[in-house]
Amino acid sequence: MNAKELKEELEYKNRSAFESISEDELERSFAYAESYKLFLDNCKTEREAVKYSVAMAKRRGYTEYRLGDDIAVGGKYYYNNRGKQLVVFRVGEEPLENGAYIMAAHIDSPRLDLKQNPLYEDSGLGLFKTHYYGGIKKYQWTAVPLALHGIVMKSDGTSVDICIGEDEDEPIFYVSDLLPHLAKDQMSKSLAEGITGEGLNIIVGSEPYREEETDGAIKLNLLRILNEKYGMCEEDFLSAELTAVPAMHARDIGLDRSLIAGYGHDDRVCAYSELTALLDSNDTAKTVFAVLADKEETGSDGVSGMQSELFADILAEVCEARGANYRVVKANSKCLSADVNAAYDPNFPEVLEKKNACYANCGVVLSKFTGARGKSGTSDATSEFTAYVRSFLNKNGVVWQMAELGKVDQGGGGTVAKFIANMNIDTIDVGVPVISMHAPYEAISKLDLYMTYKAFCAFIG
Repeated sequence: MNAKELKEELEYKNRSAFESISEDELERSFAYAESYKLFLDNCKTEREAVKYSVAMAKRRGYTEYRLGDDIAVGGKYYYNNRGKQLVVFRVGEEPLENGAYIMAAHIDSPRLDLKQNPLYEDSGLGLFKTHYYGGIKKYQWTAVPLALHGIVMKSDGTSVDICIGEDEDEPIFYVSDLLPHLAKDQMSKSLAEGITGEGLNIIVGSEPYREEETDGAIKLNLLRILNEKYGMCEEDFLSAELTAVPAMHARDIGLDRSLIAGYGHDDRVCAYSELTALLDSNDTAKTVFAVLADKEETGSDGVSGMQSELFADILAEVCEARGANYRVVKANSKCLSADVNAAYDPNFPEVLEKKNACYANCGVVLSKFTGARGKSGTSDATSEFTAYVRSFLNKNGVVWQMAELGKVDQGGGGTVAKFIANMNIDTIDVGVPVISMHAPYEAISKLDLYMTYKAFCAFIG
């Protein structure tokens, strides 16, 4: 065996999926990307993602489940948690004590939430005060078109859905920035300090109420418009969930159209991949869960986050229905925590270590651990489970790679993996490499998207 043959047999290196993919599969991957772009455009908040996903599940024969309902072998169910989290599951024929197969993604993304008392006017402009959600670079959210999404719950118990700024004939919203001619002081600050959190105020309008002269005429006119269109008054803001998101649709990148730009790839790209893998699966043996969780970007706390007991409760209900020991089921279950990683970016090579980074078009990325510094705040997947995942990916022709998030001590991040692993369930992160993660407009590869879908299909059979 010569050196070239020996290197081929023994060395590990990332390989582009373009090297091995057939023309037929390449065509399928690009077609899959089109349906994903529709999902991304229609799911800019967790509530919208739940609503869209429920409709997808219903079309495939899944029915709504409530805690305490009967559960049957072969049953296909979804649990809608307050409109902000979704658990879709299929009950298999195999003994449940062999373990369940769990995929868990999140459907929240960084954004600008309106404060509970947001509306004011100043110097001829009407504005909304905001409180940013998740880890953002604040300067990236100025001077970009924004759309307003959310729900207004009124005191009489009725609600109004809000979506303004997505259609071309609708107005958008806007956070201003300084002109460079007067930005000497601003530009001498660090990027983190150039735009403050309290400075992320959204321009909403400028026309005053003109029927008669009054103080706060611009604010009053805006309240009049909201009342006429949505039947709301200012107090209704206090029980509303309104958020500003980029008013941009998913678009192909490049002359070859091989990449996708869009808002919220992190982590709706994995949510869509795991959900469609379950809905497309014809296997009736395994019990499979697809979790679409909320609040990951802020720590997974609260009633709709992965740290709530909801998933454990649903799993316990299925165990009870099947006469299975809950603790045994957990110990034998397996989970793919479906979350993204940072793709190597040649514009910023200094923050990633090349041998342990992931690359666009090199397939789905496994992340054995996340966390920061000395692997703090992470679930570190076992060697045995990592080998198991490698094995089924290889057997099913899935192009994959292994990476960690950046150089040691460069920073770090987390996923829902540790919360599921804390239940005594083997868990590893699996997802898509993302360029410009947490920016208002992120980028991914179509082949990586498709290989992530294939990975979930291989996992659940």
